[in-house]
Amino acid sequence: MQLDPAPTDLSGRTCLVTGANGGIGRATAEHFAALGARVLTTDLAPEFAGECDSEHRGFDLLDPEGLGACCAWIGERAPDILFNNAALFDMGSVLEADLDQFDRLFGVNVRAMYAILQASARALVAAGRPGSLINLASQAGHRGEALVAHYCATKAAVISYTQSAALALAPHRIRVNAISPGVIDTPMWETVDALFARFEGKAIGQKKREVGEAVPLGYMGRPFEVARVAVFLASDQSQYMTAQTLSVDGGNVLR
Repeated sequence: MQLDPAPTDLSGRTCLVTGANGGIGRATAEHFAALGARVLTTDLAPEFAGECDSEHRGFDLLDPEGLGACCAWIGERAPDILFNNAALFDMGSVLEADLDQFDRLFGVNVRAMYAILQASARALVAAGRPGSLINLASQAGHRGEALVAHYCATKAAVISYTQSAALALAPHRIRVNAISPGVIDTPMWETVDALFARFEGKAIGQKKREVGEAVPLGYMGRPFEVARVAVFLASDQSQYMTAQTLSVDGGNVLR
């Protein structure tokens, strides 16, 4: 039996990572670079904090001018691979989560996510090149949570846009998939833990410990475990996959 192994080599590819200074974004940019890709990174900060070479731009994706400038940059660079990772998190039940929180979370997690997805797709179609666009959803996008109303809704939207975009772009040989991380041990979890401490009356660190212990595999995920799946979706290993959302959550969500 002759095997036809598909490479994970990303040499000659240009990869864009948004939200690149977060734990998952940084790990993914570093993985892409290690596999030979030219890496573009963007975040709110003007410098990239990762340990790999990148062409970095700082953009405020909540600001219409910042988002427009980001999309124009994407149009110029026309990356082959998009890791659409920038997002905000906040908490509040439907009795507490106001429209200001709605506007902020939907502004980055949905509006900017879609604009960046569209800009990347348009650039690839104009260049006549195939590509792989990867959106970051969340286990929160598969189910509502009492204290995370707006965030859950934004991530459900990411999953839906992923499916629609994949079907629209398939004739152009552009694949669109999503990753749904579970609880991942990133610096953002310090903020999440503090919010749970306030809303649920828990001690600092208690919620983080509890969610890690509740994962079927027994621990919080690590950023590199998401980055490895991003490499799979970016590379020819997944060339017959599109419109899918892969859960990287230690078994938290059964579908």
